Amino acid sequence: MGEMEPRPDPALMRISDADRHQVAEILRQAAGEGRLDIDELDERLEATYAARTYADLVPITHDLPEQAPAQRSGAVPAQPAAAVPARRHDTSIAILGGVDRKGVWEVGPTHNALALMAGIDIDLREAVFTGAETVITANAFWAGIDIIVNAHTVVVVEGIGVMGAFDQVDKVEPEITPDSPVVRVRGVALMAAVTVVRKGPRRPRRSRSRHAPH
Repeated sequence: MGEMEPRPDPALMRISDADRHQVAEILRQAAGEGRLDIDELDERLEATYAARTYADLVPITHDLPEQAPAQRSGAVPAQPAAAVPARRHDTSIAILGGVDRKGVWEVGPTHNALALMAGIDIDLREAVFTGAETVITANAFWAGIDIIVNAHTVVVVEGIGVMGAFDQVDKVEPEITPDSPVVRVRGVALMAAVTVVRKGPRRPRRSRSRHAPH
């Protein structure tokens, strides 16, 4: 009999987008509980979306209590860590200008957005939700409001368009679970557009070189 081929190391197996999304949700939950501060959450989310194997996830989740894919494949036991909550925004107002909400930030049960001849981008893909449902009241007048969610968010669009539109566009397939947050969007678009866009994760930012060119 020939020699049996060695079994591949599970830690070196490639992870899926679902694994990355699960780890991202664990990180956001940890931040909401005060286990990670805003800078740590931002750094770990970038590392999560750049990860390729289960081994890459080990340093990201090793000190968190939730069961992540990396821990199931043989990571070290989790231990809690204390930290500071993310910054919170309850309103987004733009008049003849623009407002961007993106990255890691805390979303309360309600968020009011008003755009007057302006543009507002509300990116919820890395946001820390404080409740199971968030109601966004989006009023746009000769303007545009884009609300971006990830694959795991339930979206309910209830707005009214007057010579305008409230639309939902899915650029990735929904991956809804019983723990998915609910984002309910309502308001009025007068000669304007309010669009809810479901997208994949943000691409990791490229790190800047520490050395200036000669």
